[in-house]
Amino acid sequence: MGASVLIVEDEREIRRLVSAALRLADFEAIEAETGKAGQQALIGRRPDLVLLDLGLPDMDGQDWILSVREWSKTPIIVLSARDQEAEKIAALENGADDYLTKPFSSGELIARIRVALRHAHATEGAAEPTLRFEELEIDLAARRVSLGDDEVRLTPIEYKLLITLARHAGKVLTHGQLMKEIWGKRAADNNQGLRIHTQHLREKLQDDPLAPRFIITEPGIGYRFKG
Repeated sequence: MGASVLIVEDEREIRRLVSAALRLADFEAIEAETGKAGQQALIGRRPDLVLLDLGLPDMDGQDWILSVREWSKTPIIVLSARDQEAEKIAALENGADDYLTKPFSSGELIARIRVALRHAHATEGAAEPTLRFEELEIDLAARRVSLGDDEVRLTPIEYKLLITLARHAGKVLTHGQLMKEIWGKRAADNNQGLRIHTQHLREKLQDDPLAPRFIITEPGIGYRFKG
């Protein structure tokens, strides 16, 4: 049996279907039908990842994320029927790692879980001096970016954007999170400026937004770097 996954979901049928998909993918499934039971399972069973429904009977899922993030770094993927952008952005900025809107395919769910687990495992150890993604190499010590045999020359903002995305590979970063990371806590709400810098970065990485190798757009929310 592989990694353990905690499902915090009040609908029994959804828990059953998700558990079956997890077991087919060689994961251990742990079930909880309330927020409180989910927190107790997170403490007692120490799962590798949490799948969280926002509409819990005893508390709102957003509050659950905020509470858990005070003491746990366990990856959280939200599974919810709430498809409003504001809900997704709030969940991500409260500390969730990813967000899937119901209904979703079991294949996409398993893929998102594996990416989140890879990212969590990579960040457990010491920081790597070099990040590699296919032919893209980022030498953090030398502040050098190369694509194959060619050096990629970036502006300071483009470089900060790239390493922020790359260090969180597989995780959705909202526009607000990226702007705060790049321009500081007093960053202006300038989505258009962020889009322009992202466009320039993609051009220099030869990354087609219609068939991205590196930077994936999450419409209305932000960006995800392929893990």
